Amino acid sequence: MRFVIITGLSGAGKTQALKAMEDMGFFCIDNFPPALIPKLADLFYQSKNIDKVALGMDLRGGQFFEDIYSSLDFLKKNNYDYEIVFLEASDEVLIKRFKETRRRHPLSEEGRIVDGINEERKRLSDIRKIANYIIDTSNLTSSQLKEELSNIFLKGKKFKGIIIDVMSFGYKYGIPLEADLVFDVRFLPNPFYIDELRPLTGNDEKVKEYVMKWEEAKEFLKKLGDMIKFLIPYYVREGKSQLVIAIGCTGGKHRSVAIANALYDLLKKEDYSVVVNHRDIGEE
Repeated sequence: MRFVIITGLSGAGKTQALKAMEDMGFFCIDNFPPALIPKLADLFYQSKNIDKVALGMDLRGGQFFEDIYSSLDFLKKNNYDYEIVFLEASDEVLIKRFKETRRRHPLSEEGRIVDGINEERKRLSDIRKIANYIIDTSNLTSSQLKEELSNIFLKGKKFKGIIIDVMSFGYKYGIPLEADLVFDVRFLPNPFYIDELRPLTGNDEKVKEYVMKWEEAKEFLKKLGDMIKFLIPYYVREGKSQLVIAIGCTGGKHRSVAIANALYDLLKKEDYSVVVNHRDIGEE
């Protein structure tokens, strides 16, 4: 039996997560009252027909959400295994999502959205501490979130506690505000000055081959990969659930894209949870 509780901040993607779990064959119930967990657990753990359950619950349940702790104690005492997925995102992303959907934050009926988000973070801090998986969805699409959940619950890959977002960008459009680490690859020879390569991007094989043929590009990638792998355990230890690595060149179209893709491939081979985004690849 795989008994999963999905919770976290409002607007962080719980609905999308439950849809993904359902696609993986889980029996899913959204907005489930935590007080009923013991009865449901007894029912499903004795059943031979259902072996995968995912329950969505959050602060929409008001004071009933506090029942989750006594219900978790019941599961422990009865040796019922369970896992907790906690979804979160940055304040900026959550505010943007609420504005785009024109939804009201459940804890900011009269006040600002950010006040509701801050209050929710405080109320959920204890459940976050005991979560098995903390997933920051700030820069994840629905399909990328589904892939992360699939890696954990379908493919059985070990979750290393952090999602790495590798982002390419162009300095002429500004450094990404969400970046944790920024690396400048403008020291590499620029494909822009090759007529044949100028209209292409770092996603094209010819540009990739041009950028990566230089010894300095290969050495930079190796040293960068080694440093990232060294840093990740320490970021996880400090409670960080997402690491944004920004790779920049002049226009964000050639060198930064090629290096970002190469770093993504390198980290993916190490079974890290990693996504890649090219912020300025379509700019002119």
